[in-house]
Amino acid sequence: MNSAAGKDTMHPSPSHTTTTTVTVAYAGGEERRGPVTMGQANMIRCILRDDPTHINIHDVWPVPEGTTVAAVTDALRALAVRHEGLRTTFPHPPEAAPVDQVVAAEGAFTVNVLDHAELPADPVGYAESVARAARAGRFALEREFPLRITLLTVAGAPVHVALAFSHAVADGSAMAILREEFTELLAGKELPGLASLPPVDLAAVEASPAGLRKSEASLRYWERILRTGPQEMFAEPRGRRPGTDEEARQLTLRSRRGSRALAGAARRTGHPEATVLMAAWCALVAHRAGQDCCVTAVPSANRFHPRVARSVTTTSQDALLHLDVQVPAFDALVARTWGAVLNAYRHSQFDSVRLWEMIVRVTAERGSHFGRDVVFNDVSALPAPLLGTVATDRDDAEQELIWGPPQTLPTRLLAFTYRTVPQLHISLWAAPSLFTPEEAESFLSGLVLLLEAAAAGDVPMEALAEVTGVRTAERGSGWLRVDGCWVSPDAVRETLGRAVGGLPVRVAEEPGPDGTADGTAEGVADAERHLTAYIARGDTSLTPEEAHRALTALIPAAGSGVLAPHRYVLVENPPTEPDRSDAWRRLQIIEEGTGRSRQVRHER
Repeated sequence: MNSAAGKDTMHPSPSHTTTTTVTVAYAGGEERRGPVTMGQANMIRCILRDDPTHINIHDVWPVPEGTTVAAVTDALRALAVRHEGLRTTFPHPPEAAPVDQVVAAEGAFTVNVLDHAELPADPVGYAESVARAARAGRFALEREFPLRITLLTVAGAPVHVALAFSHAVADGSAMAILREEFTELLAGKELPGLASLPPVDLAAVEASPAGLRKSEASLRYWERILRTGPQEMFAEPRGRRPGTDEEARQLTLRSRRGSRALAGAARRTGHPEATVLMAAWCALVAHRAGQDCCVTAVPSANRFHPRVARSVTTTSQDALLHLDVQVPAFDALVARTWGAVLNAYRHSQFDSVRLWEMIVRVTAERGSHFGRDVVFNDVSALPAPLLGTVATDRDDAEQELIWGPPQTLPTRLLAFTYRTVPQLHISLWAAPSLFTPEEAESFLSGLVLLLEAAAAGDVPMEALAEVTGVRTAERGSGWLRVDGCWVSPDAVRETLGRAVGGLPVRVAEEPGPDGTADGTAEGVADAERHLTAYIARGDTSLTPEEAHRALTALIPAAGSGVLAPHRYVLVENPPTEPDRSDAWRRLQIIEEGTGRSRQVRHER
């Protein structure tokens, strides 16, 4: 299963095991070369950057009783010949990401056969632990076969195949396809012809004029959100930036109550369960964060078209959902969610290299940081067998919350929905800097309470705290909403002071010039409020551009609530009352500007 699924309990290796390695040669394919697909490029970027235990994925395939080792290796060989993605490597020079994929016509892979006198009491859980352990270690993209395969046998008889996959060649949907075809091959069935494109051909479609237009539209959609949405959902005094080292324990909810409530709310509102669940998630996240919208990454399989539906490759990329929760009641939010989710999915195919170039450019201009701090991944539509043991455990629980071991969390709040029937089964990883264990439990319990209330009738949005028991974040009077973001001027001042080498700094909230970030324009009445930074540069040659550049370099690792000022005003020395903004305003200005464009110098 993928990186967040499955049990986290490690099963000790049973005694009396022997290991042999079988080399499986394959031939009969076609040698090809072409550019990487958008999905491959996106995952390769993660593979080269992230911990392999997080980015690699795994699955366990059951083997029918009476199957021989030779039959298993024959089926695996047939899959390698059938699917070009399994014969693909990604050559690249050191310190550079691959831009091409190479498909081999022939080659070989290995199967580690782990033979046992007997398996542990939980054989499927043991197989899961073997597959998960194989995720350790980065795949050598330029040369390694993209599957690590272990065949578990008892007295020579195959029982399970435990596999770890490179995410560059497979995603959850691809694993489901391979599992299904493996089962059919072992049953002696003939597989139908391939109806979906292999990766090389998919890349050609993406590079077509229509494909490029789709990618450009996605980039524009993302840029709009990055320029106007909150730079961080959980902007509060105790928060940290996404990407800083923090471990979070897995908290798993299994709830028949939640399943019944979700079904009831879907019936009452006339919307699909997935839409209702997404609306409830966004409502509760925005309520807890004290935001008027919810921005959450929603991984999309991008398999809407038949030419991609059964491709064995990685097609998943992030859909970025921006949902305005400013509605009177929950039913209106559900109706709004339907269109917003479809719009996000329509814009989830893009050139990831260009996306990140755009993110760097936009965040530098805005003076913000994109952290992907909320992720909601609903995999409940995947075939049940792909969920392995998770899909069959503890079906009798009316409602329970179970804590698992910690793992490094690259986000602030991550959720996987595995099933919605017969239980609502969600695992949550919540950053402990933001959620105490009790608050994390309250969040998942509150989600069920919201669904139960929505099943009974419409829920006023102003009643979320009363209905769910989840409280909104407390920030204190010093925090401001500026440019769509919650900001702490004190945190901005402290970070900017460090950025400019300890020079005296004052950060003040002032009327923005006509609702823009152009610090050279005349202010107007009722304009949006902006931040202005006053810096006493002394005898240094500091410029607004240098101040802005130094500050934005620190923002990714700064504390929560830091957004670059819209205007930098440079003076020579601080006033005698440095804590008074009006005292700074009376000083003679040496230079002022946004740090992003044209500056204004003042004659002295």
